[in-house]
Amino acid sequence: MHRYGGLGVLAALIIVLAGAQGVLAEYGVNWTAQFFNNPSLSGDPVLTQTGLNGINFNWGSGSPAPEVPADRFSARFSSAQNFAGGTYEFVVTSDDGVRVIIDGQIVLDRFYARPRTTDRFTHTLTPGIHSLVVEYFEEGDQASIEFQWFQIGAGGGNVPVQPVFPTQVFIAPTATPTAPPPPTAPPPTPLPPIPEGAITATVIRARVLLVREMPYFGAPVVGRILRGQTYAVVGRDADARWFLLQLSDRQAWAYGYYLFINANEFNAPVVSAFITTGNPAAYTGVVAQTRQVLRLRAQPTTDSEQIGRIGWGDIIPIIGRNADNTWYQTIYKDTPGWVTAAYIRIVEGDLNAVPVTG
Repeated sequence: MHRYGGLGVLAALIIVLAGAQGVLAEYGVNWTAQFFNNPSLSGDPVLTQTGLNGINFNWGSGSPAPEVPADRFSARFSSAQNFAGGTYEFVVTSDDGVRVIIDGQIVLDRFYARPRTTDRFTHTLTPGIHSLVVEYFEEGDQASIEFQWFQIGAGGGNVPVQPVFPTQVFIAPTATPTAPPPPTAPPPTPLPPIPEGAITATVIRARVLLVREMPYFGAPVVGRILRGQTYAVVGRDADARWFLLQLSDRQAWAYGYYLFINANEFNAPVVSAFITTGNPAAYTGVVAQTRQVLRLRAQPTTDSEQIGRIGWGDIIPIIGRNADNTWYQTIYKDTPGWVTAAYIRIVEGDLNAVPVTG
């Protein structure tokens, strides 16, 4: 059987089964998409598309159009949709990060690098028109984004749906998954004094904002700051997406989307991601970020013993390399070892300055 014909038969079968359960998934109509040539929705869009009937895209290792880069791009999808009153379950699947905003309120925030993941949440809406915004970014490798919803209890059913990619159809699972409890955050940090003339950051887009040991969402949380609080900015990352704040007893990183910076944020100095950890490996000046979960090996070969596992999106120092730059030497949790270069992105420093050690 031709493979597309097979998908069509499968799609029809799934639609029938979903309809029998009283499930009607919606994608919405008349979406506008703006694409940016950076992962932070910054500047002017390089591509705008209008009249889209839903968000269901799989670009693979490519991009939406030639003017959009294959890696490290972002998109903002917006629309106004008419809802009947009631409670809805929203389902969003993305590779990498996604954020959902309904009527100006952030209801889902997973705006960080990660493998293809499905998130679900419920939201109660009054009858009438509501604004929907889905923000997406692609860090590297595969790129995909899907967004849909259905009314809980509509048509007598109350069965959540599981998207089947890439066709816009759904399979009803046997049980509704429950979300894990949110992590317990450290207590609020006291407000420190701010030097005269300092660049400052004020929390404006979050009631409570977690601050982290390094500038990425997977980094350990070291404190929390509150809406309306202001701190001195003592550094930033190269893209001015993350800012290093001076708290009363430490320095910590905060994501810039949630902050108001009182001056040109690019005037803050670029600092190493390791500045808050005291890792001596930072002094090599070359820092990288992983693009998937990686094995840490004793030697620069896949036949070598695995001595650790490095998480997706972790920031690591590069202290050595092999002659053809296919393996990098690093230190992870006080353990020196080697990682394949295929899934590593250099974010600080000049790799040519790193010595050949293997």
